[in-house]
Amino acid sequence: MSRADSFDYSSAFSRNLGWVTAEEQARLRGKRVAIAGLGGVGGFHLLTLTRLGIGAFTLAESDRYGLANFNRQAGAVLSSVGRAKLDVMVEMAKAINPELDIRCFPAGVTAGNTEDFLRGADAYVDGLDFFAFDARSVTFAACARLGVPATTAAPLGMGVALLNFIPGKMTFEDYFGFEGQPESERALRFLLGLSPAMLQRRYLVDRSRVNLSEHRGPSTVMACQLCAGVAAVETLKILLGRGPLLAAPWGLHFDAYRYRYKRTWRPGGYRNPFLSLARVVARSQLRRWEAQAQQRTDAP
Repeated sequence: MSRADSFDYSSAFSRNLGWVTAEEQARLRGKRVAIAGLGGVGGFHLLTLTRLGIGAFTLAESDRYGLANFNRQAGAVLSSVGRAKLDVMVEMAKAINPELDIRCFPAGVTAGNTEDFLRGADAYVDGLDFFAFDARSVTFAACARLGVPATTAAPLGMGVALLNFIPGKMTFEDYFGFEGQPESERALRFLLGLSPAMLQRRYLVDRSRVNLSEHRGPSTVMACQLCAGVAAVETLKILLGRGPLLAAPWGLHFDAYRYRYKRTWRPGGYRNPFLSLARVVARSQLRRWEAQAQQRTDAP
């Protein structure tokens, strides 16, 4: 008998029962979740939701593993270096549940395939790289157009910032205001929109490691795993229609390092006067950090 033949869904996910009913677990088995990006957070999203008992996924990822992924990505090990992240993560998920129904998009998400990518999805969970602004914009726009609830949980420092975009409520574009903005401004709007409380800022020990214009920033595995847990809880609530659910412009930020939790509310999204002021301050600060880093590089 093969390992797949010995698999039994009810036994494999029986320890979820109590926090969900048997009927709810059966409903989760029939749900499809779309995840774009299987790197730092996306890989953990997939494995966490698989262990929750979700029965079907649509996955998009075009990248391959390298050594720089080892500090935080679920599938990054020596044997996976050079391999497609999509292939590795599908293998890992099916090693948990060989009955999974998985649709794959090895070219990633683009303006031309988002509707096909989201076809049949009951929820979308964002796993895209921080700087994938074009892909993120078209994917969230398609979610709003097709009525698919969307969740983004961002790893910030040693914590997580959460936003849900629910059909009929504030959209991703209304909250972040990416349209027509240069990449540097979109990076700033995304960072401050996700994290208006900026709880992670105080313990950044080497500011030279942050350079938005060069697509550079530090990351931790603790934050990625916190993201997966928080996003899975939100996805469960969305799929089962139970429990309180924050929707943008409401969000939350939890920082494990500082033992801080902040529930955020930014009505008007990027137009909110507090966010507008924060962007002015942040632009000045980032320019100062980058100038300091350049001075250290130029020093003999």
